[in-house]
Amino acid sequence: MEYNKLEYYLSQPRLNRFLLASGDSKTKAQKLYRANLRVAQSFYPVLNLFEIFLRNIFNYHVSAHFTNPNWIITEKNGFMNDQSLQASRFFLKNSILNAERTIRRKGGLVTAGKVVAEQSFGFWTSLFDTHHYRLIGGIVIHSFSNKPAEINRSAISQKLNRIREFRNRVYHNEPICFNGNVIDFTYAENIKNEIYEILYWIDADLIDYVEYFDAIDYKISIARQIEQ
Repeated sequence: MEYNKLEYYLSQPRLNRFLLASGDSKTKAQKLYRANLRVAQSFYPVLNLFEIFLRNIFNYHVSAHFTNPNWIITEKNGFMNDQSLQASRFFLKNSILNAERTIRRKGGLVTAGKVVAEQSFGFWTSLFDTHHYRLIGGIVIHSFSNKPAEINRSAISQKLNRIREFRNRVYHNEPICFNGNVIDFTYAENIKNEIYEILYWIDADLIDYVEYFDAIDYKISIARQIEQ
C-alpha cells in the first residue's frame, strides 16, 4: 500500500512518530509500523495467559479468605461497599454490577464464574491498591509463594500496573517501539521480563507453559534490523 493511502486510513498523527523515527523515510516508516504491530502481536498469547493465570490465582485466594467461592457477587454488599471506598467511587462494586448487567443482557445466568471472567485486568490489579488490599487482609500477596521476602505490596502493585499499562497500549494499537522518538524495544523487553518474573513468583511451571507460545524475542530481533 502506498504511504499516502496508509496515512489516510491510519491517520497522520499516528504515523508521524514512525516517520520521525525513520528520518522522514516513508518506506522505513511503513516497515517500522508493521514491525511494531508484529511485536505487539507476539505479546498477545503471553499477555492473555498472564491475565488468566493472575485472575484465577487471585480468585482462589480471595475465595479462601472469605470461605466463599461466590465472594465476587456477595462482597459487592460487603467489603466493596465499605465507606472508605467512596474516593474510588466504589470501583470494584460498580465493576461487578456492570458485569451482572452485561450477563443478563446477553440472556445468561449470573454466576461467580461468569462474573470473574467479565472483569477487566484493572479490576484484579486494583486488589493491590492500598484501600482494597487492606479490606481483604492483604490475602492476594499469598498468590506469590516464590517471591523474594523483600518484595511487598507496593512493589507488586507497581509491576502489575506497568504490565497493565503496556497491555493497554498493545490492545489499543499504540506504539511500543520507542524511547522518545528513538526506535527502542527496551520497554517491551523489560515488560516481558517482569511478566516472567511474576509468573515465577506464582509457579515456576507457568514459565515453561508460556514460553511455548512466546515469539517476542524473535519478532524484536527482526524489527531491530530496520534500525540498521
